[in-house]
Amino acid sequence: MSDIDIRREGRAGRITLTRPQALNALSYEMCLAADQALKDWAHDPSVHLVMIDAEGPRAFCAGGDLGEMYETGKAGNFSYGQKFWADEYRMNARVALYPKPVVSFLHGFTMGGGVGLGCHASHRIVGESAQIAMPECTIGLIPDVGGTLILSRAPGRLGAYMGTTGARMGPGDAILAGFANHYVLEADWAALKAELVDCGSARAIQKAERVAPEAALAAHRAEIDDWFAGDTLVGVIERVGAASGEFARATERALARVSPLAAACTLEILHRYEDGTDILAALAQEYRFTWRALEKSDFLEGIRAAIIDKDRMPRWRHASAAAVSRVEVEAMLAPLGQQELSFQKERT
Repeated sequence: MSDIDIRREGRAGRITLTRPQALNALSYEMCLAADQALKDWAHDPSVHLVMIDAEGPRAFCAGGDLGEMYETGKAGNFSYGQKFWADEYRMNARVALYPKPVVSFLHGFTMGGGVGLGCHASHRIVGESAQIAMPECTIGLIPDVGGTLILSRAPGRLGAYMGTTGARMGPGDAILAGFANHYVLEADWAALKAELVDCGSARAIQKAERVAPEAALAAHRAEIDDWFAGDTLVGVIERVGAASGEFARATERALARVSPLAAACTLEILHRYEDGTDILAALAQEYRFTWRALEKSDFLEGIRAAIIDKDRMPRWRHASAAAVSRVEVEAMLAPLGQQELSFQKERT
């Protein structure tokens, strides 16, 4: 497949996204190919670790390829999107639960589907160019691909802030928030990859690792923890609006751009995780929203405004956060019965 290069090199199984002209956007076929490779290598004694990277200077993976999902959804065919998400989430679970080290190299834009592929790896390497984000609320969706699990484990209320605003994280913030755990200068990546292929041990990362740049969001932790302390979107917006300073105004503007329904559901999901969760439960919870998204959320309108017409003027279902009822949030996140997402062999 021209969009993804799957091969064995030395002691490593390698997955490289080769679609730089589209910022390595993840198609359904690419998801299936990556998942099959992971299955093939799980019990192959010649594969000691898996490496995931991408071609091109701008992005590891800027998200999922949403074109066909939009077209089928607008035509009233919701099954394509539902199947895409189900199989993608199973691949995300396989990465997170893999029995061997998985090393991902996250350069440039890593968003949405790119987070699902790269940020559940056991060893997540960022360099100087890293820009990681979960901007789904800006297109009417919740952070998914297991992103809510990572957000829920971020210090304080950083996860709620990033999940609702879609704020981008440089390398320092990505490590602070738990989306990455190693910082290696990008000039050293080629040598590190060669050593990983040769030795088959993730311990090689320790020699190349450097101290990460300072996390920009660290200076705003107290404000974020205060503003996002409550469970409702209305409460968050009120506290941000009452605060002073440029960071408060930037946060206010960011919240004004997102889908009220998606942001309210995101906060509710993170509230449900406060006593802990795991990758399978998080993906199953996210799927309850995405299974309904094409028909009942702002997702199609968000894609129209951001990607199809590019007018950046989405017409959300709700004029404000106050217009989103608790009943609507609970309905979007309710169990799916026979349609619940299942995981058969993602632990292998």
